Amino acid sequence: MKRGLVIIGGGPAGLAAAIKASETGANDILIIERDKSLGGILNQCIHNGFGLHRFREELSGPEYAGRFIRMLEKTNVTCMTDTMVLEVTHDKKVICVSAEYGYLEIEAGAIVLAMGCRERTRGAIGIPGDRPSGVFTAGTAQRYLNLEGYMCGKRVVILGSGDIGLIMARRMSLEGAKVLACVEVMPYSGGLMRNIVQCLEDFDIPLYLSHTVTDIESENGRVSGVTVSKVDERRNPIPGTEMHFDCDTLLLSIGLIPENELTQAAGIEIDPRTSGAIVSENMETSLPGVFACGNVVHVHDLVDYVSMESERAGEAAAKYLQSPEEKSCALSLSNGSSVTYTVPQRIKDVSKPVGVFFRVNRIFEKSAVRVTAGDKTLITYPRAHMAPGEMEKITLTPEMLKKAGSETILISCEEA
Repeated sequence: MKRGLVIIGGGPAGLAAAIKASETGANDILIIERDKSLGGILNQCIHNGFGLHRFREELSGPEYAGRFIRMLEKTNVTCMTDTMVLEVTHDKKVICVSAEYGYLEIEAGAIVLAMGCRERTRGAIGIPGDRPSGVFTAGTAQRYLNLEGYMCGKRVVILGSGDIGLIMARRMSLEGAKVLACVEVMPYSGGLMRNIVQCLEDFDIPLYLSHTVTDIESENGRVSGVTVSKVDERRNPIPGTEMHFDCDTLLLSIGLIPENELTQAAGIEIDPRTSGAIVSENMETSLPGVFACGNVVHVHDLVDYVSMESERAGEAAAKYLQSPEEKSCALSLSNGSSVTYTVPQRIKDVSKPVGVFFRVNRIFEKSAVRVTAGDKTLITYPRAHMAPGEMEKITLTPEMLKKAGSETILISCEEA
C-alpha cells in the first residue's frame, strides 16, 4: 500500500499536524492510532486549563481534543484506529498490525512521528521495599479514575511533583481520598506554579521538597505505609530524617519519557538531553522526509505548545511531498549555562524567524536569557521568573541568525 503522508499517533500532536498538512495542500493523509479513538492522553484529562493560548478560552482535555477532531472531519484525512505500528524503516515504510486490517506494510512519501510520551515507573528509580499492589503511576491512576471509574485508594502519598501527580492530588481529594503528602526529591517542584497552587495549596496538601520514599511496606499484599526521608545535595537519604505515612496507595509522578523506540529503530539521530529526535526548525529529523512533533520530541508542559509545534511539522511534511528537496544544516543550537536543552537543535533556513523552546535546570528570579555565537552576544532577553517545570520560548530573528555566521548558537541563563 502506498500513501502520501503517514502520521503515527492520533493525539494532540498528530491531529494538529494532520489538519495543517491538509490545509497546506497534502491530499493523501493517514493517521494511525493504537487506541480505539482519537485524542490520545487528552481523553483522560478531564480537568480544565487547556486551550488558553490556542483558543483563548479554558477547556478540558476532551473538549480540546474535540475541537481538533471536528476540524479533522472537514478534511480529507483518513484514520486507522486500534492499529499498532511495529516498525518504521529507513526507507519510510510503516509496518503495522490490527484486528481489522491485519498486517500492513505502507510505503509513505513522508512521515510525521507523533507517538507522545510515557511515564517512568518504579523500576526507573529503584525504590526499596515490598512489591505490593497499590503502587500506580499517576497517569495510570488518572485513567482508572476518569475513564474506567475505579478508585485506586483512600489514603494516598504521591512521589514526584510533575503536573500529572499534582493534578491527581486534587482529583483524588475531590473523590474523597485523603492525600497525605506530595514528596519531591529535587529542591523545587517539577510542575507548573498554577498546579502547585490549585492542586496542593488549595487542598492543604503538604509538599516536601528534597525528600523521597525510602521504603514501602505492605500488609496482605497491599501497600500499608511508606517511609519518607530527606535527601542531601547528592539526593542520598539523610539518616534520622525519616517520616512514616500510613497509606494504602502510592502514586508515582517521576517524569515522562518520549516514546522513541520506533524513532531509534529507524536510525534517526536522538538527542540524549531530551531523549527525543534531533530536529531542525521545521521539525524534520535526521532522516529526510521524516518529521517529529509534540512529546515524542521533548516533553511539553502545555498542550497548546504541542499543537503549535505540530502544525509546523504538518506544514513542512506537506511541502516536502510537493518538493522533496534536502537542505543541509546551516546552524546548530545548543544549551549553555543553566539550560537543560534546546529545541530545535539545528536550523536549515536562516531567512525566517525561528522559535526556540528550552528549559532551565534551576529556579531563577530576576534573570536574563543570553543568546551567543562564539564571542558575539546576539540578544539578551530579560525574565522575571524561570523554573524547570515551565518551558521557556524565545524567537531568533533572521538578523541574529545571519550574525551568528557558522558558529554554534548557545542559549544560556544567568541572574540579572
